[in-house]
Amino acid sequence: MKNLKIIEVKSELGAGTRGASLGIEALKLASLEHGDPLFGKIKSREIRDSSRLLFRHPQRVHAKRIKGVVKVFERLAKAVQTEIQRGHIPVILSGDHSSAGGGIAGLKAAFPTDRIGVIWIDAHADLHSPYTTPSGNIHGMPLATALAIDHLEMTQNNLDGDTIPHWERLKNMGNICPKLLPEDLVFIGLRDLEPAEVSYIRQHQIHKITTAQLRRNGIKKAIAKALLHLQHCKALYVSFDVDSLDARLVPGTGTPVKDGLTVDEAKKVLTQVLKDPRVRCFELTELNPLLDSQNQTAYRVFPIFKKGVETLAKQKKKQKITESKSDQTALK
Repeated sequence: MKNLKIIEVKSELGAGTRGASLGIEALKLASLEHGDPLFGKIKSREIRDSSRLLFRHPQRVHAKRIKGVVKVFERLAKAVQTEIQRGHIPVILSGDHSSAGGGIAGLKAAFPTDRIGVIWIDAHADLHSPYTTPSGNIHGMPLATALAIDHLEMTQNNLDGDTIPHWERLKNMGNICPKLLPEDLVFIGLRDLEPAEVSYIRQHQIHKITTAQLRRNGIKKAIAKALLHLQHCKALYVSFDVDSLDARLVPGTGTPVKDGLTVDEAKKVLTQVLKDPRVRCFELTELNPLLDSQNQTAYRVFPIFKKGVETLAKQKKKQKITESKSDQTALK
């Protein structure tokens, strides 16, 4: 697994419920409970955040702690770009989902002239902007930063203070805006939406696969269709939110939703997605042990994470073998 690099983002600045910054350590403890040495096999690096902001009353009601989130975006984007350029596949473990915007920015920075695709495995669309958010929590906005959308026609909020310039910094991270086109986005497990998000998805006919469709059509067939939809993309970013699983299985996450994936289904979905050689970044997010009991959520999620990592490692190994054979053939 030398070609993988874990990037730890122990930040919960974008979340509304405290505790997600502890999710990474909860997952490591779960690996020990499983008796699995996975975390000892992969090198890691950590992204610092401005956690002191959690002890202050949020100044920007409709984009809470956005100034700190900007810094997380910048640091994570740089780390992802650097690791890709070094030949690694970044495996991001993040506290809350807001940091995905920084991860996508890093992938785009590594492939600035190519179209990138995003596979978003999540109960939520995370397409809100400060203009439409009902909560002000930025973990509901990362895809909007990548797509550079505001939903101004559906504005619900009058933005306060310097929210707008900070929001513009998130959208323009890396001086590439937008980083993602709506036709290059695929949702899996989506089931909890709000009006602005529903409108955007319908308007742009964004490809989505519900849990019911996965079961009706078969996971292998459904994922193959999704990957075909993204066939023109040079690199893929795969984000797995723990709340894509059924609420009964994941009490230790901030916004659980019923009718989600089973553990076995999640493992099969990730196997089919991550074996695609275009995957250049994989993220797992939104574990919150403070909402859990005896770390049961992390214990259930760890085998999913392990399956994803092992699939990535095999994919990278096959790719290197193929490249080596191609080089030998060229020499002949």
